[in-house]
Amino acid sequence: MQNILQKEIVDMEHKILENLKSPLDVKRLSENELPLLAEEVRDTIISTVSETGGHLASNLGAVELTIALHRVFNSPDDKIIWDVGHQVYTHKLLTGRYNDFKTLRKEGGISGFSRPNESEHDIVYSGHSSVSISTALGIAAADKVNGKKNYSVAVLGDGALTGGLVYEALNNAGRMKDTRLIIVLNDNGMSISKNVGNLAKRLAAMRSRSGYYKLKAIAEKVVSKIPLVGKSLANILFKLKTDVKNAMYQSNFFEDMGVTYMGPIDGHNIPKLCNALEGAKIINGPVLVHVNTVKGKGYTHAEENPSDFHGVPPFSIEEGDFPRSTDNFSEKFGEFLFNQGAKDKRICAITAAMSLGTGLKRFSEEYPDRFFDVGIAEEHAVPFALGLAKGNMVPVFVVYSTFLQRCYDQLMHDCALQNSKMIIAVDRAGIVGDDGETHNGIYDTAFFNGIPNITVYSPSYYADLNNAFVNALYHREGPCVIRYPRGSQLYMPEDYVCSGNSFDVFGDSDADFAIVTYGRIFGEAYKAYEKLKSEGKKVKILKLNIIVPIPEESVEVIKNVKKVFFFEEGVKSGGVGESFASVVLENKLSPEFILTAFPDCFVKQGKTDSILKQYNLDSDGMYNTVKENL
Repeated sequence: MQNILQKEIVDMEHKILENLKSPLDVKRLSENELPLLAEEVRDTIISTVSETGGHLASNLGAVELTIALHRVFNSPDDKIIWDVGHQVYTHKLLTGRYNDFKTLRKEGGISGFSRPNESEHDIVYSGHSSVSISTALGIAAADKVNGKKNYSVAVLGDGALTGGLVYEALNNAGRMKDTRLIIVLNDNGMSISKNVGNLAKRLAAMRSRSGYYKLKAIAEKVVSKIPLVGKSLANILFKLKTDVKNAMYQSNFFEDMGVTYMGPIDGHNIPKLCNALEGAKIINGPVLVHVNTVKGKGYTHAEENPSDFHGVPPFSIEEGDFPRSTDNFSEKFGEFLFNQGAKDKRICAITAAMSLGTGLKRFSEEYPDRFFDVGIAEEHAVPFALGLAKGNMVPVFVVYSTFLQRCYDQLMHDCALQNSKMIIAVDRAGIVGDDGETHNGIYDTAFFNGIPNITVYSPSYYADLNNAFVNALYHREGPCVIRYPRGSQLYMPEDYVCSGNSFDVFGDSDADFAIVTYGRIFGEAYKAYEKLKSEGKKVKILKLNIIVPIPEESVEVIKNVKKVFFFEEGVKSGGVGESFASVVLENKLSPEFILTAFPDCFVKQGKTDSILKQYNLDSDGMYNTVKENL
């Protein structure tokens, strides 16, 4: 295929794509039209993501596969379950969302992940990895109980195989022989089974043909019906076939689990893909179709640098260039970790397949023996950190807030209960913006509140972040959490100095009311405080640097005030504000308490500043909240 950058392709009219209203229209296309459709889809994805940002390389690699899926299966009767959603852009375009695609990841627009309230073809939300097989198997089991003959299709990438949930699902699927479960493994980076010689390749090709499975099914039925010896003979033949196959393939993990394996298949050849998927439909029981694709297919810059083009901001199509800023909390924490790691050889870094996104690249390159990428296995990362701690190392697990949700049991049992020295660096705490409901990090404070023995820092600025890290390393016993937001620090008062204390106080000691907050939005709270001061209001502001447990002495700050305004970039139920209010009551204080936080909801996608404004967590919202309640 010619490079998609060529002007005649980029500027093409999407004559096929724009007329597709549902997957039925995909089925009506001729085979000659399918490559043209693939080109139109790639052009649309590239041009749109260049303006909106999003997941590019993985989506470009899944174009032909998605077309084949909608040619072979009947969505939404057949349920296609997408793992994570990094591959769903083509699916969205083929299911009637072409006209809305320009709103991708924008406030009020379509999601970058599958979202059920957006389309009947989006069966579940898909923001976290390794869950698709479990979900698809459950649907297949329900269909069997209800007497339905539909297919349940799980589509996952090779990275999902590093998540333990996949193996729990495969183990379960292998024991449910008569379910219509088809697993499509989109492999764009790793090898599953070693195929040896031409014979093995011929066997793989033969096994991918629907005719092979038709013949196999007929043969098994015929042999099984032979009087007296039929079933025994069928079992012998099956064992012989398995032994020969294992000898040729050096065994196959999936079939050892009880799942029929097909492949590998060229993931950019639509006729071969359709043929293989049709063959999979004939098999009685769970089957895995192994598909090889090229990440970033059709766009040179993404093919050459797939990691850089996994998740991208708006970029130049021609140059393949986008701004790469080091002025953000992730990169700063990576810098602080690297610097401390140079001085203290006990410090180790752990990531769950997110070394680039969390600022750990330099540490991984300079100290490879102390850097551990555990894959998409957050639950494993925490007890792994415990093991390192028991080995007299100081583990630092850097993880996005939304993915840390998977570790609640491990945080309780393998982190807090053990009370060993480890640090959990929680990146993307608070609102993350364009990725929406599945990725916002507004729930971690609530679940940390229910875990004993943990100290949680919430820095507002880079200096606070560094101070929290040093304190957690050398001045606190037991496990520590440092949570920080996506992006760069916000407004900082000119005279601000990092004190290193568990809390800071600004303003009038004899104020009638106080503003209390923590983390990124302290800067917004301070702007509201300055505006109130300029109007002659006596006000004090309490900045919490440690939020779990609430510093007991901090309550003294509001001892004589009549009203407390607590602003929090987290959920209200179980959050820091409620904890603070509880400590206030325990100290027999009774100011009026006005708490502004996110309600019990899933906050939708949008720009971070817009969302903060919507929930009165920007400076204007804080100012108005105070004024309305004075």
